[in-house]
Amino acid sequence: MTASTTTSTTATVPISVGTGPLSASDVVAVARDGAAVVLAPGAERAVAASRRVVEALADDVVAHYGVSTGFGALATRHIPAERRAQLQRSLVRSHAAGSGPEVEREVVRALMVLRLATLATGRTGVRPETVRTYAAMLNAGITPVVSEYGSLGCSGDLAPLAHCALAATGEGDVRDAGGRRRPAAEVLAAAGIAPLVLAEKEGLALINGTDGMLGMLVLALCDLRRLLRVADVTAAMSVEALLGTDAVFAADLQALRPHPGQADSAANLRALLAGSPIVASHRGPGCTRVQDAYSLRCSPQVHGAARDTLAHAAAVADRELASAIDNPVVTADGRVESNGNFHGAPVAYVLDFLAVAVADLASIAERRTDRFLDVARNSGLPAFLADDPGVDSGHMIAQYTQAAIVSELKRLAVPASVDSIPSSAMQEDHVSMGWSAARKLRRALDGLTRVLAIELLTAARALDLRAPLTPAPATAAVVAAVREHVAGPGTDRFLAPEIDAVVALVAGGGAVAAAESVTGPLA
Repeated sequence: MTASTTTSTTATVPISVGTGPLSASDVVAVARDGAAVVLAPGAERAVAASRRVVEALADDVVAHYGVSTGFGALATRHIPAERRAQLQRSLVRSHAAGSGPEVEREVVRALMVLRLATLATGRTGVRPETVRTYAAMLNAGITPVVSEYGSLGCSGDLAPLAHCALAATGEGDVRDAGGRRRPAAEVLAAAGIAPLVLAEKEGLALINGTDGMLGMLVLALCDLRRLLRVADVTAAMSVEALLGTDAVFAADLQALRPHPGQADSAANLRALLAGSPIVASHRGPGCTRVQDAYSLRCSPQVHGAARDTLAHAAAVADRELASAIDNPVVTADGRVESNGNFHGAPVAYVLDFLAVAVADLASIAERRTDRFLDVARNSGLPAFLADDPGVDSGHMIAQYTQAAIVSELKRLAVPASVDSIPSSAMQEDHVSMGWSAARKLRRALDGLTRVLAIELLTAARALDLRAPLTPAPATAAVVAAVREHVAGPGTDRFLAPEIDAVVALVAGGGAVAAAESVTGPLA
């Protein structure tokens, strides 16, 4: 589990999967919180109706893609009826070709519930028992082993989805509800789930979707929403501890540039700094500072742009959640038609866009942290916030850790979606790389969590060093939350465990909760 991922207790309210879209919160509940799923009655009827369409085509002398033909570049071969079960089985086995590290449980559960949601629309032509099998696996806590590499994002996330389909047939490995890696057949039998024997069209329907990249996008949006509030908290603490001004965050100044994210971030900063004796101590005609550095003064502009980027990505995710992606599809009027809806470009673009925003959020946080350590810029604090500079190094190397992470985040911000490697004998000659974009975004969010945690740790130390002046009630509450895990200023200590403790505080929501105990809900 990455630092940017929270683990919740098992949800008790089942998620209904029907012919309509799942919400993002539904996906998170199943993927991360372990919620069960139930099939809506309308879904079972829709699935049965589309299955009758596929079965009617099975005996047709005319070849139909996915029903009585090969796949991809082999779509021109007509497959006789007696070999079609083997056709579907071979498709799944051959496409389960992933390699590399195992993908996280929450990602696989997100992928499976999203594929289930598409199957339940009645647009894929699978049998009702196939839909019920996927629901049963989710409810039993059975998680197919999916590897990091194998998806090009077109035709969707083929290899990851194929590993899930393979497990449903009783082949390959899974993680059981206790997290142990075991043969799929053994775990299915223990759960009372009969392995699927795939019929016409079903192998294709189980692997042809954007579910992996979409699932990771939905989880990333959940994480980034929390981290954006953390970024406002750490920025407020840094502005305060560096003797910056809150005047620039005034609502009338922010309204001159009416970006909604900027307005929300500035409102958070005003709430967090309200009633600060430190800010009040240098407010007035005696203050000689004309304006703060950009990393302080422009925090709402940068944080706000990231918020607006998230809003755009969330709109794309909602549209994708409302999609039924397969090829071919069974239309509402009973046609079976090929299409290109499996192409991951819409999702891949916003995954890349979010990685850019994440890198910049981390970059400005690192710059704020660095100001604390330099006596030429920290307004009277000791060098490196050290107890005895020279004997002690203080937070010198904590900033190095930030810098190393920020440097990596800049590399991770290079878009995956502009790349394309042709495959399937040039049939799939332009691919989205959306899965790769999602994987690097997860790593980027982990990095941002750590960068913000180091800023939080450093700013809390600096606020303590401003004594006898005291911080604002909201930022003081955050410092107190940090102090439950990490001691205050003093001689140098083993720093890595302290950083890890604050990483956990950030990832688990404790930092924001402490601030909101004073401010109320932050935007």
